[in-house]
Amino acid sequence: FFFQILRQKVTMKSAVFVTLLASAAALTPAAKKAALAKKAAAAPSPTIALSAFAEEVGAQRPLGFFDPLGLVADGDQEKFDRLRFVEIKHGRICMLGVVGYLVNKAGIYLPGDISMDGTKFSDLGSGWDASTAVPVAGALQVLAFAGFLELAVMKDVTGENEFVGDFRNGAIDFGWDSFDEETKMAKRAIELNQGRAAQMGMLGLMVHDKLGNVDSLLPPF
Repeated sequence: FFFQILRQKVTMKSAVFVTLLASAAALTPAAKKAALAKKAAAAPSPTIALSAFAEEVGAQRPLGFFDPLGLVADGDQEKFDRLRFVEIKHGRICMLGVVGYLVNKAGIYLPGDISMDGTKFSDLGSGWDASTAVPVAGALQVLAFAGFLELAVMKDVTGENEFVGDFRNGAIDFGWDSFDEETKMAKRAIELNQGRAAQMGMLGLMVHDKLGNVDSLLPPF
């Protein structure tokens, strides 16, 4: 009986020793390197994203597909489409914003009054001054109209969109369906690039308007 207990203790100590030895082996440099290699193999490679989106609209020379922050490094198409949707929408807004800024800067305004107190559109000025001069009731109307467009119009309502950003909803065409695929891709690329330029232009106008030197950057109207 005494020898049986002794044998059991020796067996348990051997098992504990083997377990500790295995744990120590897992912490060796070779094991760490193998674990890191396995983790790296499981992680998505930037090459995957590059190959997945290299042919997308907007991946043009000289930069090609440009994602310095690695936002779509995992190759997630749904995430890419969401970011492209936001990019197109912001580009369209800024294209309208740049045109509106330059039109007002040239002294062109809607006729009549903007409010019942006799404030005319032409009294607003341009840039930041115009945005703060709009009466509260007028600003609320602009906000309500923008909200209506955002929630009910400027999105794929009918499910007929051909691509991300296609908001025709079966109602507006302007001859789009008559274009061949190459022309469609070219026009989409033009819109995307113009939108990117407009975002930078709108930011520049806002900054220099606030600095007070925007007039020195624009040609005399």
